[in-house]
Order: sequence, then structure tokens, then C-alpha cells
Amino acid sequence: MNKNPIIPFLLIIFLGIGLVFLLSGLGATDDGEEDVATEEGTEESGGGEEASSGDVDAEGIARDNCASCHGQDFSGGMGPALAGTSLDEEGFTTIVRDGQGSMPAFSADQIADEELTALYQFFSEQ
Repeated sequence: MNKNPIIPFLLIIFLGIGLVFLLSGLGATDDGEEDVATEEGTEESGGGEEASSGDVDAEGIARDNCASCHGQDFSGGMGPALAGTSLDEEGFTTIVRDGQGSMPAFSADQIADEELTALYQFFSEQ
């Protein structure tokens, strides 16, 4: 009995390639971040900019971008406390835009100016 050993090998390759295409197609249609924004009723673009400065969810932005280093309650962690910050808005903006120490810089594409202003107000009021 001469079985061709290449047939099972080819079947596994074709199944693997098919699985890659299937998962890629599912991932390409998954707009998880945009769906959340649509459900909340905001007109959020893919870049994360809000329709107006009054629509900015500063606490949500802070939880997504700041809490991992500055603590869940923003009282400090690996990074300094942000709650009740003593920085003025210009100093706060400079640190966020340019980074400082182990803090990475965040461009306007990552955090819009309106969001940054809302973040400063959020941290100042805590």
C-alpha cells in the first residue's frame, strides 16, 4: 500500500489558510469601538474626536488612557496623582503632549485638544 504522504499535509495547509481568511474577514467587519460610540448616541469619528466639547466623556478617556499608570482612582500609582492636580492647564497640556520621564507623549491624533481640556477640568475637580 503506497499512500501519498503529501495529501494530508496539503489538506492541513488548505484548512489553515481557509481559517486565516475566515478570521480575517470576521475581524475586518468588527467595529467594536465605533459600535460603542454609536450606541451611546455620540457622533464619534474613527479618530476619537467628539462632536462638541460638551460631549466629551473625560472620565471614560481617563480610565482608558491614564488609570493603568496613575491608579484607578487617579490618586497615583506608577505615575503621580492626577486627582486634584496642582498643575495649571498649560503645564498639564505640555506634559501630556511632550511626555515627561516614563510618561509617553500623546499627539492630537490620540487625544484631541477638547478631550485634553476636559481631562484637565476632570482632574482639577477631583
